Amino acid sequence: MTPNMVFFQVFRFDPEKDKEPYFQKFEVPCIRKDLTILEGLYYIQQQFDDSLAFRSSCREAVCGSCAVHINGKYRLSCKTLVSKLNSDIITIRPLSHMAILKDLFVDMSPFWEKYEYMKPYLIPGKPFPEKGEQIQSPEERSKIDILVDCILCACCHSSCPVTASHEKYLGPMSFLNLDRFVSDTRDNAREERLALVNNEHGVWRCHTVFNCQEVCPKDLNPSGSIAHLKREIIKNTISKKG
Repeated sequence: MTPNMVFFQVFRFDPEKDKEPYFQKFEVPCIRKDLTILEGLYYIQQQFDDSLAFRSSCREAVCGSCAVHINGKYRLSCKTLVSKLNSDIITIRPLSHMAILKDLFVDMSPFWEKYEYMKPYLIPGKPFPEKGEQIQSPEERSKIDILVDCILCACCHSSCPVTASHEKYLGPMSFLNLDRFVSDTRDNAREERLALVNNEHGVWRCHTVFNCQEVCPKDLNPSGSIAHLKREIIKNTISKKG
C-alpha cells in the first residue's frame, strides 16, 4: 500500500551563505497516523538534506527544545501530529524575535538572560531548619501546581507582540516564572522579586493580547500570572504607604 504524501515547506536560511531566507519543499510519506512533525524533519534530514538545522531533545513534550512555528501557530514539533493538521502542505518556520543561526535553529541567548534575571531559584532569606527541610502544606503547594510546569519552550515569547517591538521587554515566560516564586511560601524575597518587574520593561507593558496563553503547549496562563503580579505590586505599594 502506497503511503499518503505530505509536503513540508521548511524555512531555510544560512547567514554565512544565503543573502535572503527562502522556503524549501520536501515530500514526506505519512507511513503512520501518529507521525509527528519532528519525525518528518528527521526524515528530511536523513533522506534529503543532512544540513537541515533544527533543535530537539526529549521527543516527549517535556524539554521544550523542539518548538517551532507550524501552520500559523507556535507548537512543539514532537507533540504535533501531521494527521491533526489536516493539510497537504505544512509550513514550518523558526521561533520569532530571536536571531536565526541556521534554518529553524535560533539564538536563544536573550531568552535565557531574561530567565536568569528572574532569579529562578528559591531565596529562603533565613536559615534552614535543623533537619534541613522547609515544610510546605498541600494547600500551599497547590498555589504553584500549574506554575512549575513551564518547560521554557519560548512559544509564549515568540507569539507576544510586545516582545516583538520592545527588545528589553521581559516577556510572558519571565513573568510566569517569577510568579512561581512569588507564590511559593518557601521563598522570602517577595519584595525583591516584584521590584524586578515593576518597571517600564515589566508587567505594565503587557497589552493583554492573550497570545501567550493560546500557544502554551502545557496550557499554562502567563496572562493570569501577569495580572497576579500587578495586584501584588499594588498591594505592596499600598502597604508601604499605610
